[in-house]
Amino acid sequence: MPTYQTISPLNGEVLAEYTMMTDTEAGEALTRATDAYRDWARARIEDRVAVLARIAELHRERGAELAEAMATEMGKPLAQAEGEVNLSASIYEYYAGAGARLLADEVIEIGAGGRAVVRTAPTGPVLGIMPWNFPLYQVARFVAPNLLLGNTVLLKHARSCTRTALLIDAVVADANAPKGVYENLIVSSSQIGALIADIRLQGVSLTGSEEAGRTVAEQAGRHLKKCVLELGGSDPFIVLPDADLDLALDLAATGRFSNAGQSCTSSKRMIVHSDVYDHFLEGFLARAKQWSTGDPLNPETRIGPMASESGRREIAEQVEDAVSKGAELHLGGVVPDGPGAFYPATVITGVTPDMRAHSEELFGPVAVLYKADSVEEAVDLANDSRFGLGSAVFTRDEDVAADIAERLEVGMVGLNTLIRSQPDLPFGGVKASGIGRELGRLGLDEFANKKTIRLS
Repeated sequence: MPTYQTISPLNGEVLAEYTMMTDTEAGEALTRATDAYRDWARARIEDRVAVLARIAELHRERGAELAEAMATEMGKPLAQAEGEVNLSASIYEYYAGAGARLLADEVIEIGAGGRAVVRTAPTGPVLGIMPWNFPLYQVARFVAPNLLLGNTVLLKHARSCTRTALLIDAVVADANAPKGVYENLIVSSSQIGALIADIRLQGVSLTGSEEAGRTVAEQAGRHLKKCVLELGGSDPFIVLPDADLDLALDLAATGRFSNAGQSCTSSKRMIVHSDVYDHFLEGFLARAKQWSTGDPLNPETRIGPMASESGRREIAEQVEDAVSKGAELHLGGVVPDGPGAFYPATVITGVTPDMRAHSEELFGPVAVLYKADSVEEAVDLANDSRFGLGSAVFTRDEDVAADIAERLEVGMVGLNTLIRSQPDLPFGGVKASGIGRELGRLGLDEFANKKTIRLS
């Protein structure tokens, strides 16, 4: 049977080797999910909530092991990995605590007379295809609402974080979830296609690249399956002259360099008004220099290795393309010697539309600063992207902030703050950044049957 290896991004050593499931085994997993759905969908809300609450407890109890696995497999610094464990636990806790309210019937008084309710009901087995950059959190925001709803879940995780995936599998099992309610799959892309085509599967959610999103959307559409896609982002970070610059600078550096810049909602494009541009650039460079690279298991490390050599190669090529076409490199931009997929905090300016860095997502610790002479120019530049995930606007003028928020072509806007994932806030974007929403009530509704029941 085919196998694959997971590779340490810190030193290139082989971490483990895993055996792929056969087509028969993948089909049997879907059979288990289908069989389990019959009882899980009819289980009392209190029973499903109890499983979610226990999953949250086990995340916290096993937090050290989960954080170490993420740091080892994809290079996330330990402190950031610990934060991800806590966020993931809070998502399960949210759906456990809000379960009865979220699933309550909506009563409708019919205009022509009579009454009806809209019931939030499950649909059946659903498939999640998850990425490597947030191995725990991405799973939680898909799994928690679906388990609450009464759906059963099959989970195909990124190959590079298979140990983390198996630890999650064990957490759910140890939380007394019935067999078949949740199962991790070690399968290929072709096997994923076969699962989507199977009439028993009711939906698929993918977090990943545009290319993967197009493939999954095409497969789901062909077989009339609901899909949710959370794809890339090139989030603008707009700073106006009256902004609290110290706050903006601190958050800009955090938003760009956390997780080695490997986040869809990372603040990738700093669009700064010309009146404060020079001051902002100086302050940003000072802060960027504090984000040094190192061993992710060292509690002092702020930027670990990138998750893979291929990811580092891609970001280096994007920076080299920009510099070769006239962009100015202020910091970083040089692949270091030695082992590990390290890439330093990098800052470039003077990026123009003919450069890859202008139109492509920069999935690494690279910040691009743009100068804008007006609010209009800043908004136009922010919207000049095929992506539309998150954004941030920094100004003390609430009316201006509200106006900009209205005009930005994105799914999420932070006013004087970053987009930070919260269990009760919908997460998602528009344009090439995806389809649908996760978390909050909207995340619960994505794979629900909103069943209308007329009472009179």
